[in-house]
Amino acid sequence: MTRLNFLLIQTDDQGRWAVPWRMPELPMPNLERFARDALELDRFYCASPVCSPSRASVLTGRLPSAHGVHDWLVGARHGDSWPDDYLAGQPTTPEVLARVGYQCAMSGKWHVGDSRRPAPGFEYWYAHRFGGGDYYGAPIWREGEESTEERYFTRAVTQQAVEFLQTRDHSRPFYLQVNYTAPHHPWVDSHLPEYLDKLDGVEFDSVPRLPRHPWAEVRDEFDDAFADPVPQLKGYVASLMAVDEGLGHLLGELEAQGLLENTVVAWFSDNGFSCGHHGIWGKGNGTYPLNFFDNSVRVPCVVRMPGGATGISDELLSAASWHATICELAGVKAPEDGYSVSESFADVLRGRRTSPNEVVAVVSEYGDGRMVTDGQFTLVLRDGGPDELYDGASDPGQTTNRISDPRLASVREHLSRQLDDWFRKGERPGYSGQRRGVSGYGQVHPVSRGVSPERSYVGLGADSLDGTA
Repeated sequence: MTRLNFLLIQTDDQGRWAVPWRMPELPMPNLERFARDALELDRFYCASPVCSPSRASVLTGRLPSAHGVHDWLVGARHGDSWPDDYLAGQPTTPEVLARVGYQCAMSGKWHVGDSRRPAPGFEYWYAHRFGGGDYYGAPIWREGEESTEERYFTRAVTQQAVEFLQTRDHSRPFYLQVNYTAPHHPWVDSHLPEYLDKLDGVEFDSVPRLPRHPWAEVRDEFDDAFADPVPQLKGYVASLMAVDEGLGHLLGELEAQGLLENTVVAWFSDNGFSCGHHGIWGKGNGTYPLNFFDNSVRVPCVVRMPGGATGISDELLSAASWHATICELAGVKAPEDGYSVSESFADVLRGRRTSPNEVVAVVSEYGDGRMVTDGQFTLVLRDGGPDELYDGASDPGQTTNRISDPRLASVREHLSRQLDDWFRKGERPGYSGQRRGVSGYGQVHPVSRGVSPERSYVGLGADSLDGTA
């Protein structure tokens, strides 16, 4: 049996709007060419609108209230932290694939626990020490020792991934995660001059300039962007241009090795992002209360599968379903997991779906907030409020909260029941994110350590620790 290979390219804080077919000021020719022969999953939602929990859900098929990663992981930048493996004992995609002979590799951002050594299942490993930061002199692990990267980090991630493709065991199938930190801030004076120079004079008129949302967080890294968004947008776009360069190199290497016809290639973001959209800069923790606006939870996702579907799919899908999907495409039975919400969308990629999608809603979770959407209506419930309800048909910008509209009472009740159904299956006793004081300023300890919430989560309004979320 010849197994498929997998190349998963995951960006960091790329909004669904930040693709060249929606943002004319964004030159990404390789992504545009790739998308023409691929399938865009246009209603694809992350499991949490911040990086670490969403990435843990991709790897495990579990919601945060089952895997226990509830906020971005602060790591060694916090004096009370330990080099913990937050996913210990939880079956991940690379672990499952490694057991049947896959050679698994990761290049870039891990950010779901200690990254000094390869996580279980991985043989090739090039890892950032934290979750983000400067693109020049980036903090990395080199043979288990603290080091800094001399190369521009995005190019280093690409080059290490290409090195794996060239030096791998060619007798085995591979699973390769290429996890860029781009387009995560910092943006100003942090990116390649050859790309920044091409953006001189661009005003980025496609990006809205809206009044500051009343929930918008005061964060040093974003306050300048409210005052003058152009320098920030210039860096944001330049960082994605470098990722596009990387995509070209990766696809070129697959083509040179004759692997394009036997490799599933997926491009997606860990969570969404707003660059002034909705009056905020940031993602789920760009506001308090933590938000679930479409810009935060609906992410770009483009997949090319050998012999698979092309065009645009409007299936409502969760990023937590990557685990089951990859296992099915690899011909591997995923381990029984009573907390998994992962439902394979392999048939969507094959273009063979003939019956309605059984997953009639998708959810996202962050701290004490939970969101559910059926594709039109979006309901957000928070422990203690405020609650929200939006009608995407009449209000695609989610500007009018209709939670108190009596005409939508039946919609609220129906979505609330669906939300309960997801968490009835996908919540692990003692692992719920509710009542933990998750603020958006970071998580210090795994739930499994039993450390008090006061010590496990950085308090609201605290120093953002160089903004590594």
